[in-house]
Amino acid sequence: MQQLSPGEEASAEALAWGVSNIVIRIDRQAGDDFVIKQSRKQLRTQTEWFSQLERIWRELEVMQELQNLLPAGVVPRVLFEDRDNYLFAMEAIDKDHKVWKAELLDGIFDLSVASRLGNYLGAIHRLSFESQQFQERWSDWTIFDQLRIDPFYRFIVKTHPEIKDWVDDLIAEMEGNQICLVLADFSPKNILISGDQIYLVDFETAHYGDPAFDLGFFLSHLMLKAIYFRERGAHCIRLVECFWEQYLAEIQSLSDSGDKGTDKMGQQELERRTIRHLAACMLARVDGKSTVDYLCEPGLQDQVRSFALSLILDPPSTIHQSTLRLSEMQNS
Repeated sequence: MQQLSPGEEASAEALAWGVSNIVIRIDRQAGDDFVIKQSRKQLRTQTEWFSQLERIWRELEVMQELQNLLPAGVVPRVLFEDRDNYLFAMEAIDKDHKVWKAELLDGIFDLSVASRLGNYLGAIHRLSFESQQFQERWSDWTIFDQLRIDPFYRFIVKTHPEIKDWVDDLIAEMEGNQICLVLADFSPKNILISGDQIYLVDFETAHYGDPAFDLGFFLSHLMLKAIYFRERGAHCIRLVECFWEQYLAEIQSLSDSGDKGTDKMGQQELERRTIRHLAACMLARVDGKSTVDYLCEPGLQDQVRSFALSLILDPPSTIHQSTLRLSEMQNS
């Protein structure tokens, strides 16, 4: 990227990407627009929430590595870094892009997007599976704990003390299934769409861990929107099923290999762990530190709690059975 020419005009615009960073888009008169991202120590939430500034370097490293795991253009290229100020710059996406979260809340349910996302996440998990290099680089869970385990999982125990042992076991199970690169923020707000191109952003929580967290975290967003849309929730459930079908197809070579080391990626075992994370993540989005901004009605929040707790107390065997249960609850 070239520096600004003398006298060249440029404009800066703050972007509303999440709660944990300062993100500014720089539009240049000569083109080659870029985005600057800088860590914040204190996150923008009502409850006090802090995280290490160094997390931005994990994000930078993961973005660079994802260039090798995903099709060209899916993840913006890093342009430069400023270690002293905990920031880096990346390629800017087309300014007229859409955020998938906004598209979903507007009632636009594109199955092809869900399908491609299943392929992308499956490729990340498959190509990083049992990578000693990735394990050595990203085995530190400090940031993942600060931004996910503590504010999501441990925090819900304050409201639901009866599931403390279950939550403790879930965390321990994650620690025992560190097998691939996990993004831990693969969600509709970090999926941008411009024309036929899908972009992924925001990787500061990435680590070497359990793919079931990524799956439960992502699917929780779609299931929450199914509750939000009430009778139209069936559209979101179809997104869940489409994503899941493509994800399983992408990792098929792992689950079919028969190697002892791939048992943790076998469909039955992976599905069991995914449903547990789905339950915990859904509960966290109404009773954790970072709640979703579109489920304001107490009745909808109670429906989330009821469904999530049912997955904990009486877990179904498959994702399909989970979606059927939600449909039945909404129609009862």
